Amino acid sequence: MVPSITIAFQTNHPLNSYGPMAAQCEAYGFDGVTVYNDMLYQPAWLPLLEIARATRRVRIGPAAVNPFTCHPLNIAGNIALLDEASGGRAYLGLARGAWLDFVGLAPPQPITALREAFACVRHLLEQRNEPFRGTVFQLAGGDTLRWPILRSDIPFLLGSWGPAAIRACAALVEEVKIGGTANPTVVAHVRQAAGNPALQLCVGAVTVVDEDGTAARELARRQAALYLPVIAPLDPTLAIEPELLARVNAAAAAYDFDTAARNISDDLLARLAFAGTPAEVAAQAEALFAAGCDRVEFGTPHGLSEASGLRLLGEQVLPRLRV
Repeated sequence: MVPSITIAFQTNHPLNSYGPMAAQCEAYGFDGVTVYNDMLYQPAWLPLLEIARATRRVRIGPAAVNPFTCHPLNIAGNIALLDEASGGRAYLGLARGAWLDFVGLAPPQPITALREAFACVRHLLEQRNEPFRGTVFQLAGGDTLRWPILRSDIPFLLGSWGPAAIRACAALVEEVKIGGTANPTVVAHVRQAAGNPALQLCVGAVTVVDEDGTAARELARRQAALYLPVIAPLDPTLAIEPELLARVNAAAAAYDFDTAARNISDDLLARLAFAGTPAEVAAQAEALFAAGCDRVEFGTPHGLSEASGLRLLGEQVLPRLRV
């Protein structure tokens, strides 16, 4: 299979900007455009509809929606509408999600809920009238989505690092995404945990590319400090001194990301983010493909400015990866 290279956007932009940015990505030759669905940012669905209208080829979807703040019924309706709007180019990413404690949520059965959410959404897309009887999610039956569905087999993606979650959902999804990493070593670990060689594997992380590699790394370092406390316990191949992690955690908890960033070395950063010159970022992606990754996703912020980052990724990084 030809490796896939995609772009991901955070939902912190004016609504009318998503279409032009995605159209630019499509013109450069990227294979897909993902929109994050992180808490406290704009929900992904409207930006994705803007992207659907502005593009003709790229695969599009959210990565990822959590089924605890958005019920599978709403997820099914939104992804069906996006698939119709894009002419059958949508995919659906689900994940447990981080920072649920911010809204007082502590799901008691997160893995069961994820597995049932995928099954429940598929049940609705297939417009089945019988009840859906899960432990966490139920549908009474006797009715279903009340409009023609373009595709009942919309591809599903699981966003997870957890071996148990991956194994539980492996039969229901086509792809697993591990986010917040650019670490080639973790690819084999996740593949082994999945136990399913047919599953596609996507690796994605914050990307900062600039002709000034040092400046790019400085911005990426601050971004990585936001999620290192989340990623460090998940990546068993990431050896970090407990004292260093404690310093980063304490600074991040106090929203002192400058201090947190100063504790992240270049070597550690290279395993957390795509950062540096176009040649350096391309080399990081090449290492992931060599390790067995099927798709690399370059996540926002992309560059010292959004425009310069997209331009460098499209004009200098992507051509290096297509050789």
